[in-house]
Amino acid sequence: MCQLLGMNANTPTDVMFSFTGLATRADEHKDGFGIGFFEDRGVRLFVDHHSARQSPVAQLVKTYPIRSDNVIAHIRKATQGRVALENTHPFQRELWGRYWVFAHNGNLVDFHPRLHAAFRPVGDTDSERAFCWLMQELAKAHAGVPAIDELTRTLAELMPTLHRHGTFNMLLSNGQALWAHASTHLHWVVRQHPFGAVALRDEDLSVDFAHHTTPQDRVAVIATEPLTQHEAWTAFTCGELKVFVDGQPRG
Repeated sequence: MCQLLGMNANTPTDVMFSFTGLATRADEHKDGFGIGFFEDRGVRLFVDHHSARQSPVAQLVKTYPIRSDNVIAHIRKATQGRVALENTHPFQRELWGRYWVFAHNGNLVDFHPRLHAAFRPVGDTDSERAFCWLMQELAKAHAGVPAIDELTRTLAELMPTLHRHGTFNMLLSNGQALWAHASTHLHWVVRQHPFGAVALRDEDLSVDFAHHTTPQDRVAVIATEPLTQHEAWTAFTCGELKVFVDGQPRG
């Protein structure tokens, strides 16, 4: 399957340390990569159907000065849908005058919902179908952008429908918050004062966040598997949905 990376922070934050850790795992997950990050209400989205280990787009991303408070990244190991640009995560749609970014890890069997014209997949993955269905159901449930807690309740009602069709680990953001759902593997950690040195698990790279942060900074990182050593990563339980706001889980 695929690997996910999400970041939610209370101030625009550099994600490249974590993205480097994710890209290191692209030898196995070689069917494409992508990263989407919010800048205020706008989104920058970089995707390529080549491996993050080889893609010139990935090299561009690694040198791009990304600072954002909501980031979703993905490396793909295809299960449904051919290896093609239109099947590369994250996917993006507009709803209620806001951009939404989504990435999925898993495999949904026999999931072919009826979709209306506003939300239709461009590619042929189960992931994009699931995203379109989520957007459609959210649009049915609310006339405009609801409060974060109300959105979380609506998403919690929708998750079991997807979960019944197979593995559904996902990240979703509209720039105000980041939602994460796990049916198998997903982990999270919050970094806050006092910051210290952290080393990646899969790469000989470390950083002392104390030199790059202020005491007020706080960032939550969500990943399929823990990216770093000696940090207190917490595993999601099966079927758990969490929302992260200002660098910490809410509720």
